[in-house]
Amino acid sequence: MVKRNVLLNPGPATTTDTVKMAQVVPDICPREKEFVAVMREIEDGLLKIVHADPSVYTAVLFCGSGTINMDICLNSLLPQDKKILILNNGAYSSRAVEICEYYGLEHINLKFALNQPMDMGAVERALQENPDVALVYTTHNETGTGLLNPIREIGAIAHKYHAVFAVDTTSTYAMRPIDMQKDNIDFCMASAQKGIMAMTGLSFVIGNKAVIEASAEYPKRSYYCNLYMQYEYAKEHGEMHFTPPVQVIYATRQALKEYFEEGETAKWERHLGVFNAICDGLAGLGFRTYIPKEYSSGLVAAALYPDDENWDFIKIHDYCYERGFTIYPGKVEKMGMFRLCALGAITAKDIEDFFTVFEEALRKYNVAIPVKYK
Repeated sequence: MVKRNVLLNPGPATTTDTVKMAQVVPDICPREKEFVAVMREIEDGLLKIVHADPSVYTAVLFCGSGTINMDICLNSLLPQDKKILILNNGAYSSRAVEICEYYGLEHINLKFALNQPMDMGAVERALQENPDVALVYTTHNETGTGLLNPIREIGAIAHKYHAVFAVDTTSTYAMRPIDMQKDNIDFCMASAQKGIMAMTGLSFVIGNKAVIEASAEYPKRSYYCNLYMQYEYAKEHGEMHFTPPVQVIYATRQALKEYFEEGETAKWERHLGVFNAICDGLAGLGFRTYIPKEYSSGLVAAALYPDDENWDFIKIHDYCYERGFTIYPGKVEKMGMFRLCALGAITAKDIEDFFTVFEEALRKYNVAIPVKYK
């Protein structure tokens, strides 16, 4: 019903027509019982995706992009006179550092290589040397590069030293299987426009209720972005404290229905099939990727720009975009790369079609095939 574009950017993702059209609903006040029931349905579904026991965990909804979740968890979950340990190996964990700097939160910026696995020994040493760390924070899939972080191992170390573990799962949630308890996660977060394949504007934090309730006594650093305030209001009224993105909520309900119809395993296998098709297509043209495949999340391939004077990312992007395919630049400072992502309602056949167009673009602009590197 709507022109279909294949989005290979890291979100928002390609959606189904049924999700798009689910936004077309009668106008409703979000304080009506009917709408509150929709909210409850969504919260239940969000917990189910990550196998979260509703007696232990809750889903707290916010209006905003994925960064709002980072802001919320970092400013809300730090007790007085404690520190945050940020495991930093990419653009999005670096953003967490920036949030701490803006709020003046005590934190340790533990940096790692951007294209290699984290050193778990260094993580443990940081906790041993800093017993005042109360919150450990990392990103599951560093979307700028596609690097996968070992959250289960990190969470085990965090809990060994009695720290809360929060993970940015924005670009893995509802794609790579996650189990809150088995993966040692106290808090995870995502947005509706990524793995769920709904629309932009709804974000959510899934977290341990006991920790949220304890945070009521922590310093208040934000009004709109306070986790306990939103949790307590929803618990009492069944609603978001402030006006929710009404139409996006309906699209999310439809997207969750489609998620459970496809199934966790089948959906992950589809995304992985798309990723493998991306890797095969890049390799077939001679492109190198920044992250070795064995270190990858299976969702993002970051391809290095070739050493060719005719290579022009903007021209290549525009050629593909005009034909219904969106590619995206990289996010590693001073390194030329572009990203192809396996998110959204797309298939391996879409990737085959994309590479037909992409190769046409390379030939049109006289980029050598296979591409060359010095």
